[in-house]
Amino acid sequence: MAVIDHNAELSRAGANVHSWTGAVLFFMRRYPLGAIGALIMILFVATAIFADAITTFDPFTTNARTSLARPGGQHVLGADFMGRDIFSRIVYGARISLAVGVGATALGCIIGVTIGLMSGFFGGWFDLLVQRLMDIMQSLPLLVMALVMAASLGPSLTNTIIAIAIPSVPNVARIIRSNTLSLREMPFVEAARAIGMSETRIAIIHVLPNTLAPLIVLATAQLGSAILVESALAFLGLGVPEPHPSWGRMLSESAAEYVRTAPWLVIFPGVAISAVVFGTNLFGDALRDLLDPRQRI
Repeated sequence: MAVIDHNAELSRAGANVHSWTGAVLFFMRRYPLGAIGALIMILFVATAIFADAITTFDPFTTNARTSLARPGGQHVLGADFMGRDIFSRIVYGARISLAVGVGATALGCIIGVTIGLMSGFFGGWFDLLVQRLMDIMQSLPLLVMALVMAASLGPSLTNTIIAIAIPSVPNVARIIRSNTLSLREMPFVEAARAIGMSETRIAIIHVLPNTLAPLIVLATAQLGSAILVESALAFLGLGVPEPHPSWGRMLSESAAEYVRTAPWLVIFPGVAISAVVFGTNLFGDALRDLLDPRQRI
């Protein structure tokens, strides 16, 4: 019979981690791909925050002399057809992507958590009505609903956030509802009812905190989706309007006319979008495995 080394098993599961440094090292050792995704996200956020210090050119300033300048020299990633520095526009475009991604994810999660918690905890006719509404909303793909809402609201930063947030509500609401349905029958909820605690207080204090683990995983995944949808809306002219730099608009302005003569106008914004979405997906998968015991090997 094989002898189980309990200390080694506990260490492998992370039970002996007692500091932030140890937690980070454990995460990097156990989930290397997730650590790479986290590093990409950290670089993305740092780029958006410190854009003023990173760039040397104004992303809005045009210069006919440097129109379609090749990568190298003063313009590391080249210049577009108006002579604007590509590197500066990509760096400042990270701010737009971060604002839209975080804003849309936060707004969608707030609305979805509220609806899902009320639907799962109180049930009855309210649950039936809400779930049919969620079915209707989920019958259309996220991008299609975002396109319809963005076209109706008009191009602006706030409208883009709303257009992406609303279609993401059903996914959040259903996950929160499914967790709430199981949690509301747990003994600690029955004990709270027995001591006279109101249903609303039970839902907020006892049920809601226990739904945060799947919510964190979902929010991380939706952040990448929100950034991708924002780029698609900007590509179609329905995202954040000029003069604000946007990765999707950088592609739409250059893809048709300059893809052969100046491919760097398309390559670098496309790489930025792909890298950020790839990083968020890697980090989200690692969080899912970390926070959900059923996913662990």
